[in-house]
Amino acid sequence: MKDFEKEKEAFGRLLNIMDDLRAKCPWDQKQTLESLRYLTIEEVYELSDAILEKDLDELKGEIGDIMLHLVFYSKIAAEKEAFDITGVLHAICDKLVHRHPHIYGDSDAKTEKEVKANWEKLKLKEGKKSVLQGVPKSLPAMVKATRIQEKARGAGFDWDNTEQVWEKVNEEIREFHQEVDGSKDQEKIESEFGDVLFSLINYARFMDINPEDALERTNKKFISRFQHIEKRAEENGLQLSDMNLEQMDAIWEEAKKMN
Repeated sequence: MKDFEKEKEAFGRLLNIMDDLRAKCPWDQKQTLESLRYLTIEEVYELSDAILEKDLDELKGEIGDIMLHLVFYSKIAAEKEAFDITGVLHAICDKLVHRHPHIYGDSDAKTEKEVKANWEKLKLKEGKKSVLQGVPKSLPAMVKATRIQEKARGAGFDWDNTEQVWEKVNEEIREFHQEVDGSKDQEKIESEFGDVLFSLINYARFMDINPEDALERTNKKFISRFQHIEKRAEENGLQLSDMNLEQMDAIWEEAKKMN
């Protein structure tokens, strides 16, 4: 059973602290919507790291950091007499009720696919001219590609099965190789390489793989193995520049057995 009074008390405490900081702390007084933006992006990536590491204690802290930022933005907006945290919370509640007519209305949606399709239709009715309009321009390219494909699927624009998607991957790889072998046009080569990446991300979606998470895990794995090579080189009184590829590859294989 939820203890709503304790939750309201905790949230109220955060709001009161935010008021104090904005009134008394020189650093907090100086912050603007623009100055907080980059800090918020950093906090979100730290949240992502905690999720990938499955570190729930760290996750708790990162959620708190992001919640502070959201309260901070609302405080600044209230000072500008634009909106306050109450308006923010009511707005998202109203949106969730409106976007879930299968829960709060008489619509019917029994599967995740049907829910997403209804969601995109409702957004178009709200005045958006394209289902892709809600994809932020500043998203990292891989995340953006994933979101574009998910939204296109919600509108019914998608492949029927995994085999079709894999054939598209192979087609894009062939076109990329043809461009590499027959063209000196770097722009065309990059364009074909982009098509390869986009098709692989699409295939990952069909395989229920998050490409961003998968690549980040590979990044972490590479860092761990490469640092093992550095450590072994140091133990032998060597610099990496003193070693040949065969020596480094042998230690790499050693590292692979460790993780």
